[in-house]
Amino acid sequence: MRIPDCGMEKTAIIYITDNGLKLAERLKSLVPDAEIVKHAPAAVEDLWRRSGALLFIMATGIVVRTIAPLLKDKRTDPAVIVLDENGRHAISLLSGHIGGANDRAREIACFLGGEAVITTSSDVNGLPSLDLWARDHDLVIEDWGILPFIGTRFVNNGALRVYAATDLDFPDEFLLVAEPRFADVIISNRQNAYEGSSTCTVAGDDCFVETCRVKWQLYLRPRNLVVGIGCNIGTSREEIESAVRQTLDEHNLSFWSIYSIATIDIKGNEPGLRAFAEKYTFTVRTFGADELNRVEGLARSAVVFKATGAHGVAEPAALVAAGTVRLLVSKQKKGNVTVAVTEKKVQSEKDPRGMIYIVGTGPGSLEHLTPAARDAIRRSDVVVGYGTYLELIKELVRDKNVVSTGMTQEVDRCRRAIDIAREGKTVAIISGGDPGVYAMAGLVFELLRSEEEKTGTLPVVEVIPGISSFNASASRLGAPLMHDFACISLSDRLTSWEVIEKRLEAAAAGDFVIVLYNPRSKGRAGHLNRARGIILKHRAAKTAVGIVKGAMRERERVIVTDLANILDADVDMQTTVIIGNSQTFVWNNLLITPRGYEGKFTI
Repeated sequence: MRIPDCGMEKTAIIYITDNGLKLAERLKSLVPDAEIVKHAPAAVEDLWRRSGALLFIMATGIVVRTIAPLLKDKRTDPAVIVLDENGRHAISLLSGHIGGANDRAREIACFLGGEAVITTSSDVNGLPSLDLWARDHDLVIEDWGILPFIGTRFVNNGALRVYAATDLDFPDEFLLVAEPRFADVIISNRQNAYEGSSTCTVAGDDCFVETCRVKWQLYLRPRNLVVGIGCNIGTSREEIESAVRQTLDEHNLSFWSIYSIATIDIKGNEPGLRAFAEKYTFTVRTFGADELNRVEGLARSAVVFKATGAHGVAEPAALVAAGTVRLLVSKQKKGNVTVAVTEKKVQSEKDPRGMIYIVGTGPGSLEHLTPAARDAIRRSDVVVGYGTYLELIKELVRDKNVVSTGMTQEVDRCRRAIDIAREGKTVAIISGGDPGVYAMAGLVFELLRSEEEKTGTLPVVEVIPGISSFNASASRLGAPLMHDFACISLSDRLTSWEVIEKRLEAAAAGDFVIVLYNPRSKGRAGHLNRARGIILKHRAAKTAVGIVKGAMRERERVIVTDLANILDADVDMQTTVIIGNSQTFVWNNLLITPRGYEGKFTI
């Protein structure tokens, strides 16, 4: 597995000793693009400005003294993770949530076989991170200074009271209240959410609306305002910003709820307008005069039409951009600027049908988990899987709602995942190896086909591949699968033994390399012997055989033998057996199946 760049600045690994350098080089396989630098204050200062994460391999005290003068803001400071030289501990020191240090520390600890040290209260107490939840729902935190107080209240009470003027997906710990005065967190594009009442009561005191915002209430601003702007040629950025702010202030709307700017196409490159949008990273949407003129029910201006060909700019541009028919604020003339405001509906980014990722986790080590698999797990609300496989990736699912089932409960597992997805949630079904090889993908699709006939509405499904058992085992044995091969499971729990025998017979007669899955269990002790007998009808007893138990896992065992002695090996359900074809040979204790080059080229 590799930590993806995620569009951020690069990662830097900083060391002091030779042992630290060795660990840094080892971490390169996890973070391929990382820059390895020897510790020096000047070097760290440079890296601080241009890196998304800094991994220090040294004492925590050295790190603290080095970075102390560089600290500015939790929203912009890079993630800082500290490791000891043996890789036993990965400490999330700085920017645990927004910077991603907590997640990175967990991933590094899994990769190194160490322990992640996470101290943020929400993580330690199993609560959602408020700042991450806000980010994921495109909510702007108005006052970051209040966030620690709200976080403390969250940890102490185990819940937050939330007043929301928009419809969102809320964690169970968020308790919705009907009035803002009862809330810890207020989600609204109104500057003052109390507006609408002549008075309000806070802590037993009456106060006027203008002053009734409670000191320790946190406002989260949904970015759902679309601001239509018309302006004269050469209008400055400062005048445009002043006009927008004044308009919003006069109508009790928050500047931080602006989602986008809308205007006519001929104003799209107006320097002042562009500079204003770039200052706050607002998207600018432009529309032609014909499109704006199709909006009905608005006042028309002969002056504007003469200059632009449109009967109006600010109002129709805002409505078209928001996809709505109602203005919150009709056009306001402020010097050289005209401003109108409307509201777009905030929708959850999640598909209402729900989403299912069928995730192949490969052999089990986080090192062999693909970035796509890791990202799918991160995006999921719920993770469903067989307990043994979930244990192998426990650091990645620590903050997830996990549904664990036992062996032979595949159908129940997949049905549960489908039911959860139908609630509009994103679900990851964890499958060892590759989900399309003797695993969960086929079963999910079979169940969905059956469900479609009943309901007609299905979740969206994406299969995320993983390293299969035959891939992992072949890599340990050399190159046994260089030519045609067949995979056959000896488990007759779902397939009759008569069918399995026919497939063994055909594969052996066709001189395929044969990969045997599920070769032996407590209830099927004799199946491998029977399979061997069938194959011996067509193969010599000296045919090369490779046996891999627990491929790429901690207690992996690799055996190279032959068909005659295959029964002497310790074989179970975690074992893959690869039986060579008539051309497979053993060299340096490796199995090699020729591809046919020797007949075409000089080797």
